[in-house]
Amino acid sequence: MSKKSAKEAWKLRKDRVRKAVSGTPERPRLSVYRGNKHIYTQIIDDTKGVTLVAASTLSTELKGKVKGAGIETARQVGALLAAKAREKGIEKVVFDRGGYRYHGRIKALSDAAREGGLKF
Repeated sequence: MSKKSAKEAWKLRKDRVRKAVSGTPERPRLSVYRGNKHIYTQIIDDTKGVTLVAASTLSTELKGKVKGAGIETARQVGALLAAKAREKGIEKVVFDRGGYRYHGRIKALSDAAREGGLKF
């Protein structure tokens, strides 16, 4: 039996999470992608296949204010996402950690989003 690469293992974890988590108009899905240089988040209505709100380290509101993709940057992205979601009237979401462990940057982002008013 061959050993799986880290990317294959991540893909399996991601698919396993996505099988259980789906966004509805009442509770859209908060999806996270964590790269080496940036962190990206979206709030998605899966029934329509539409992104309702998005925030990342590349957002114009954070451009120049953040450096790298560390824990503090993840907190700022989470707070920005929560503020944008509240503007659109979104309060409840389903958290899709994207196959990543709930630890470090992912935890910091979700804690900041909760502090910003999102419930999940």
